[in-house]
Amino acid sequence: MVEENKWKPPGDDDEDEEEVDETAYKTVKDAVLFVIEVSPSMLTPPPPTDSKKADTDSPTSAALKCAYALMQQRIISNPNDMMGVLLYGTEKSKFNAEDEATGNLSYPHCYLLTDLDVPAAEDVKALKTLVEDEDEFRKLLVPSKESVSMANVLFCANQIFTTKAPNFSSRRLFIVTDNDDPHADEKAAKSSAAVRAKDLYDLGVLIELFPISRPDQEFDKRKFYDDIVYNQTSTDPEAPAPISGPTKASSTGDGISLLNSLLSNINSKAVARRALFSNLPLEIGPGFKISVKGFIIFKRQEPKRSCYVYLAGEKAQIATGVTTELASDTARTVQKVEIKKAYRFGGEQILFTPEEISSLRNFGDPCIRILGFKPISMLPLWANLKPATFIYPSEEDYIGSTRVFAALHAKLLSSQKMGITWFIARKNAAPVLAALYPGPESLDEHGMQILPPGLWHIPLPYADDIRQNPEITTLIRAPEPLIDRMRLVIQQLQLPKAKYDPSKYPNPSLQWHYRILQAMALGEDLPEMPEDKTVPRYRQIDKRAGEYVLDWGRELQAQHEAWLKENSSSSLMSVGGKRAAAGGEGDGDGGGRKRARVEEIDDAGMKKAVADDKVGKLTLAVLKAWLEGKGMDGKGKKGELVDRVTGFFERK
Repeated sequence: MVEENKWKPPGDDDEDEEEVDETAYKTVKDAVLFVIEVSPSMLTPPPPTDSKKADTDSPTSAALKCAYALMQQRIISNPNDMMGVLLYGTEKSKFNAEDEATGNLSYPHCYLLTDLDVPAAEDVKALKTLVEDEDEFRKLLVPSKESVSMANVLFCANQIFTTKAPNFSSRRLFIVTDNDDPHADEKAAKSSAAVRAKDLYDLGVLIELFPISRPDQEFDKRKFYDDIVYNQTSTDPEAPAPISGPTKASSTGDGISLLNSLLSNINSKAVARRALFSNLPLEIGPGFKISVKGFIIFKRQEPKRSCYVYLAGEKAQIATGVTTELASDTARTVQKVEIKKAYRFGGEQILFTPEEISSLRNFGDPCIRILGFKPISMLPLWANLKPATFIYPSEEDYIGSTRVFAALHAKLLSSQKMGITWFIARKNAAPVLAALYPGPESLDEHGMQILPPGLWHIPLPYADDIRQNPEITTLIRAPEPLIDRMRLVIQQLQLPKAKYDPSKYPNPSLQWHYRILQAMALGEDLPEMPEDKTVPRYRQIDKRAGEYVLDWGRELQAQHEAWLKENSSSSLMSVGGKRAAAGGEGDGDGGGRKRARVEEIDDAGMKKAVADDKVGKLTLAVLKAWLEGKGMDGKGKKGELVDRVTGFFERK
């Protein structure tokens, strides 16, 4: 597959580029609203200690810093997504400018700090001022003496989502609180809040809870929030991973800080899943179809470079690229209608019309068609050459797709079978044979769902994609004592729970790129080089495995000395015999080497070979010598040299 040119300006299409119909692609826009409680317990910082890792932020302050950090990230990495901050439990009330001017409080003790919108530099600076300025923080965040109705808070969030992000496919509400039962003795208030939560769910809003346990009390979701927070279902596939366990507040200030634990939880939910295709028919049998969506679960993160920037003027400007085709002989501008597409065949250019090229590339409508079933054991590990797509049902085109999909998934999983499919991702795309692999539900240590059950669509390689391994003539194996020593080293360097967590190792170059853009957008000083978490922790490695590595080195030295004693005499005899044999061969032919004689061909002979279509039968050395004699490049594969020779006579 030819790598996409990221710097190609719009309209600059390659001749061989596949025509892509992007109507089947779907971009998921995300809207996140932080709802943070302001109460005496949420404003109380942990007790002071002498530890350098002590927490100094109150839960409300930590949540605001978390929102600020996420807004900084979103303004660069997700410029089209929306974000807002709503405080509840404050003495002041603010929802919109009209209510503030007339004194009519629609939602008492609810303060809309940042309206739900695409973050601008001013919004980030205002939130930064609140986070860093203690006087402003204390002036605004005064807890109310009256209780706040959670139904009122949820209805306020409902109105914000309805007016600001009505058509967003991913809308999420992040609730940060330490009060596990806000309406302990009010059944009517609990029922009203549950109704408002159901309204948000029906609207397509996913409520995420970030519970904070107090030092003297664990957060119990069963008291109130089990009726508020709904688990992710198949009708909400775009939402990120479900909530994790409660975040514990630090009582002594030691250990992981509250801010870092909140950031870790929210960053795991920050990126919504991106749909590769939407409502694609999955054909199980003739006339039996359901609709599915495909999601990109694993994707390489790269800096987004979607435009050119002109820096020679007074200020940076976005440049628009213009491509002009010129004739090589007259340098005149060539119109697009004059350009013809052709393929070289038999030394001639075969022209094709756009209709003929379109018909050649058309293998049918986009679909996933199951051809048959095979045991899962027949899928080798090396067949995973390309990233798999996560398949999930959709009810938009075919009602009942979820039920059929669940039955197919359960049957494949219980029978340990996989489907073999014919896959066309979009119009004019080349067909691909793929495996439909059943994936079980994935849970973490708290029993929370990390990945829902579904089907993985794995593209299978063609024969040309598989490279044969070189033949191993002699296998060198280390002695058993050396292997045992190294096994101890590897055991000391195991990752926690023997699992690699990508969220703990951000791409340093990507973070540096976004940090520079952020500083330019917010008018800040250029930062220093960010922390590179991919650099090995040498001190920790030395502490855990240093002695074992030294033991392995001593064992290696001992094994090497023992090997030298056993093989010293035989090695000397072998080397002497080879030298004698080499000297005898040299005496036989006068010490000289035989040199291959390169045959030469004149212009008439090469022209006749081109006319008879026999250039490909000439050796590589002959083609290279003839091209270099003409002052042309003689490097490359044989097919490239044949094309150069053929092109030379076509131009004459």
